[in-house]
Amino acid sequence: MCRPILGILESVTGDDPRTRMGRINFGGVSKEASLAHVPEAQVGESVIVHAGFALSKVDADEAQKGFAYLKQMEELAKLKEGSP
Repeated sequence: MCRPILGILESVTGDDPRTRMGRINFGGVSKEASLAHVPEAQVGESVIVHAGFALSKVDADEAQKGFAYLKQMEELAKLKEGSP
């Protein structure tokens, strides 16, 4: 099952809002996604991406909380991997 994920818009290509694409950074991994649903999104803003589409922008404060939560999850996963 696919889940939406939070990322930061790094770059934008295209002028037509229907075909505009963005490079989204997901904690060090960058992928292309359509910006058709968020034509107002700008470089540096946080977006929620699902199935190759940026679906919504995320407020900067909420994005920071989300990134902190994802980091905690990653740290917990590392602890589990190291346990017997």
